[in-house]
Amino acid sequence: MAENKTKQTRASVTAFINGIEDKQKRSDVRKVAAMMREATGSRARMWGANIVGFGSYHYRYDSGREGDFMITGLSPRKQALTLYVIPGFQHFEPLMKKLGKYKTGKSCLYIKRLSDVDENVLKKLIVGSVKYMRKNYATK
Repeated sequence: MAENKTKQTRASVTAFINGIEDKQKRSDVRKVAAMMREATGSRARMWGANIVGFGSYHYRYDSGREGDFMITGLSPRKQALTLYVIPGFQHFEPLMKKLGKYKTGKSCLYIKRLSDVDENVLKKLIVGSVKYMRKNYATK
């Protein structure tokens, strides 16, 4: 059975964020990371080489595969700032309509700049996502 490649590491979150060359992206990452820390009450940890994650939960699929993953997180990708909204977006449609300019994947929210979205709505989305995860999964 395949193992999850993205695991928590001991790498320095501060060093990772300070190493972001683009000044605006670095500032955006710090602001979103603060929102996620506040929502989870957890310190940031590196997941893999380039994901800053907060908290963790245990999952088990019907196939028997299981593991641990972050409750929420972000990654400063080249094309966009990627936020991990683990439960997906179907539970948050009213917020998504008010958020601003973004794209989504299954559990990924892609924004070019934090200024493209309403920060208060983004905070509500992050808080709602964390609450959903805590209600439906064994979280740490």
